[in-house]
Amino acid sequence: MFAADRASRDFMGMELVSCEPGRAVLRMTVRESMLNGHDICHGGLIFTLADSTFAFACNSRNNVTVAAGCSIEFLKPVQRGDVLTCEGIEKTLQGRHGIYDMTVTNQAGETVAMFRGKSTQIKGNVVAGLA
Repeated sequence: MFAADRASRDFMGMELVSCEPGRAVLRMTVRESMLNGHDICHGGLIFTLADSTFAFACNSRNNVTVAAGCSIEFLKPVQRGDVLTCEGIEKTLQGRHGIYDMTVTNQAGETVAMFRGKSTQIKGNVVAGLA
């Protein structure tokens, strides 16, 4: 899935650190082109990191899963050169529906944003032929 995710991998420069059932970790370095008019990282790009992490966490059981809703809280400004790590954890999975929490931290370990996503499984497998 990451190999086909051109937006996360190529455009945003994200790195998939780990992915296992119910959990994913992605990392991204904030580049100058990601800064907004206040000279801090654009919130939409922090959201995109969290949303991509959410996608990998909720698809990690090999069932095609899409977002049903999400929200984010921005807690601390992010600067050019900051290395952001987002960890996504499955909080509950009942039937086709799941809830996942993403924590975005900087290189100092400070939490800069919290994201919660709700997912719905649809038909199909991420990788055909895997159980």
